Amino acid sequence: MVASTGNSLFAVEWLLLIFLIVCAVFVSCARDLLNAVVIFMSYSLIMAVIWVLLQAPDLAITEAAVGAGVTSLLFFLALRRVDRIGHSQEKKEEHHD
Repeated sequence: MVASTGNSLFAVEWLLLIFLIVCAVFVSCARDLLNAVVIFMSYSLIMAVIWVLLQAPDLAITEAAVGAGVTSLLFFLALRRVDRIGHSQEKKEEHHD
C-alpha cells in the first residue's frame, strides 16, 4: 500500500513539473497580455504546490502570496492602466455604434 502511494505521488510530481514547463512556454508565447497574466498566475500556484510537496511551506506561502497574489494584481492593474482590459471593451462598443 505504501509503494502505490509513493508511485502516485511520484506521478503527480511529474505531472506538476510538466504543467509548470508548459505554463512557462505558453507565458512567453502568449500574444494576449491578459492571457499571459492568467497563465503566469497558474504557474505561481503550481510552483506553490510543488513547494508544499518539497516540504517547504514557508516558500509555498510566499510563492502563493507574492507570485499568484500581489504580482498578478499588479499586472492586472498595469494592463488596466494601459487600456488593455476593461476600457478596451468599452472602446470596441463605441466604434460599433
